Amino acid sequence: MSIRRRRLLAFLIAAAVVQGSVCFSTALASSQSPQGKAAPEVLAADTPRATPDGATFTVPSGWSIVTGKNLVIVQPPETDTHIAVVDSHAADATAAVADAWASYRPEVKRPLKLVTPRPARNGWKERQVFDYETSPNERAVVQVIALRDASSWTVLILDGSEPTFEKRSAPISLIVQSLRPKGYQRESFAGRKAQPLDAGRIAQIKSFVETSMQELGIPGASIALIEGGKIVYEGGFGVRGLGKPERVDENTLFMAASNTKGMTTLLLSQLVDEKKLRWDEPVTEVYPSFKLGDAETTKHVLVKNLVCACTGLPRQDLEFLFEFAKVTPTSSFALLGTMQPTSKYGEVFQYSNLMASAAGYVGAHLAYPNRELGAAYDDAMQQRIFTPLGMNSTTFDMARAQRGNHAMPHGDDVNGKPAAANMAFNYAVVPFRPAGGVWTSAHDLIRYVQFELALGKLSNGKQLVSEENLLARRIRQVSVGEDQIYGMGLTVDSAYGVPVVHHGGSMAGYKSDIYFLPDSGIGAVLLTNSNNGQMLLRPFMRRLQEVVFDGKPEAAADVTGQAARHKAVVAKERERLVVPAEPSLVAKLAARYYSKELGEITVLKKEGIATFDFGEWKSTMASRKNDDGTISFITIDPTNDGFDFVVGARGGKRVLIIRDGQHEYVFTEAA
Repeated sequence: MSIRRRRLLAFLIAAAVVQGSVCFSTALASSQSPQGKAAPEVLAADTPRATPDGATFTVPSGWSIVTGKNLVIVQPPETDTHIAVVDSHAADATAAVADAWASYRPEVKRPLKLVTPRPARNGWKERQVFDYETSPNERAVVQVIALRDASSWTVLILDGSEPTFEKRSAPISLIVQSLRPKGYQRESFAGRKAQPLDAGRIAQIKSFVETSMQELGIPGASIALIEGGKIVYEGGFGVRGLGKPERVDENTLFMAASNTKGMTTLLLSQLVDEKKLRWDEPVTEVYPSFKLGDAETTKHVLVKNLVCACTGLPRQDLEFLFEFAKVTPTSSFALLGTMQPTSKYGEVFQYSNLMASAAGYVGAHLAYPNRELGAAYDDAMQQRIFTPLGMNSTTFDMARAQRGNHAMPHGDDVNGKPAAANMAFNYAVVPFRPAGGVWTSAHDLIRYVQFELALGKLSNGKQLVSEENLLARRIRQVSVGEDQIYGMGLTVDSAYGVPVVHHGGSMAGYKSDIYFLPDSGIGAVLLTNSNNGQMLLRPFMRRLQEVVFDGKPEAAADVTGQAARHKAVVAKERERLVVPAEPSLVAKLAARYYSKELGEITVLKKEGIATFDFGEWKSTMASRKNDDGTISFITIDPTNDGFDFVVGARGGKRVLIIRDGQHEYVFTEAA
């Protein structure tokens, strides 16, 4: 797995708190007997449980559980991963973590990488996150979270394989998010009347965004707010590009990435209204050439399943991020024909950009059956969605978007400083644009939210999409975590007792989210031009609810905590990097490598700097010696950073190995 994926996985685990293979018998052999239980108990449904001292959490359906004297260990269907919840009465977090390892796996002596604090939340008076060193070839996830309630500690040990953590991210989030002190009552806004977004409350939201941008190093952002059917604010903050004077405003275009998905499913809703398809219709009946790598899964995929993240197909993005120059909308379907499910149909949330892309093109084909898929999709979205909603600047045309008022992408450089980035990487989404290729502004995007809140009705009173088929997109298809479900291109989050419909977007140098509270008629959009914008998305949702429901002020501290943790992680990783890459190691590389899935790498060496040229994009490289003695070359250019290539040899040839959560790709030296 790349550094960026490992960093994201660690971020998601740690964010859930804001909100070495070993079997159970081995893990418990050195602690206490499992209270007379001869074998783990397998749970048939999500089930509330508690540690011996009374900390509560939810065990996911299909998982196993064993309880000892001072700990509980849960395991997914895979045997390579465990989560231990351990009670400790130690004096501090470090001692509590040592106690937990002694109870769970005393033989483990893994080097500690970093300890970072998080704000007190959910009844916990203190929270510390312990990250451990792992080498890429281990494909290991090892993280510990120490939580203090008064004078006692609850320690959560996450110990397993990257493929399982990637596949089981939703049930793992359920465990982490639901872990609370004994007797703690959650904050809830249920039953509270939303306060109006008057000038004072709008000022609070604007101030939060501006302060957060400074803490996170985000050059520019744009927001808009809606209440009672009326847009009450739209505007921008900061600059479109570092070192340039042009300011962001409400009309500045950003890549909204996966926020495209919700708009794509509006197109499908219209087609259902027109009886050109049904949500429960097999995809092969409306698009006969649709095919997955698994014939049985292909037969089961209904139209709604294309955007449900519930078919068992894993995230497999590297294959379009590295090799996209010759891909067309029509040929994009070929990648789906190579994909195999890694979980049971409907079992867990597994996000698939390729499936969502197919959904848009299937809809486009039904709307304009005699046109090329890309042109059909672009026209269908323009004529059926964007123009009726008044989204006049929104486009899929990369050249058009960049000719005018647009924000440029940014990310941290190798030393953690904000820097401008190259746009080349983002062209990967063009052949798959129904999943994430839209350019839009806060001025336009809030009109999409306005339409959602109006239940498919335009401002002139016309019903563009039926209420039934608009709402069908918000119906649970699969759980994402505690109080979070995924519908069709939309997430519904009820963490604080009221539903918030939202969806994030992530492309290189652009992070965004839409939010709306259907019960209160309030909505918002947030667009940023930095990778660091990811750390603002969830706190912005929290801040919006704090402001309208007079909730406890937590969002600002969450941003501060995430900013501090991010800086600490980047600084710690920088210690292991040699920049530019070690010349003696670069000298041992082949001049060219080839992967049948990911294409070609040309190794460029100029003035002591090594660059990997992937054809469609390229990056300067750093080198690192891993704990297991292997060598990695890592991309370090802003927004393209964190791709980890491990040096190896196979069949007598030099190779470079890169992994995502569940797949391994081998680049072999080429003549």
